[in-house]
Amino acid sequence: MNKYLKLIGCVLLTLSVGGVSGLATASGINNWFMELNKPFFNPPNYLFGPVWTLLYCLMGISLFLILQSPLKELKRKAIFIFAIQLSLNFLWSFIFFKFQLIGLAFLEIILIWISILAMIINFYKIDRIAAGLQIPYLLWVSFASVLNGAIFWLN
Repeated sequence: MNKYLKLIGCVLLTLSVGGVSGLATASGINNWFMELNKPFFNPPNYLFGPVWTLLYCLMGISLFLILQSPLKELKRKAIFIFAIQLSLNFLWSFIFFKFQLIGLAFLEIILIWISILAMIINFYKIDRIAAGLQIPYLLWVSFASVLNGAIFWLN
């Protein structure tokens, strides 16, 4: 039972980070963002919620798998990198939507991408499944980086 509670806790942690970030920046999405010039490949707004929900769930499951590892030193480093990428992820919405700093958000999303890659590399040393679960996240942030850059360029 303790394992299941830990799994639920990990998923709730990551979902909470995304939820708080989303709620705090929603007004920027519904107002300012709608008026920006966007590239032809900009997905519809309704797609972002389900995609991010899935990605946060995968992050939580990965974190749970890493926490199960007996490899203390590797685990400590992996959790630290996980915390960095999650913090950067949280901050991006504020930079982009709340403060409307598209260029700074673009630089910050590059840092997110680098931190996700570092997380995957470190997770792989501990648990290959945990690392693999982060591939969709890396791909989505790759797409989001291009999108952020295009929006910056167009505005």
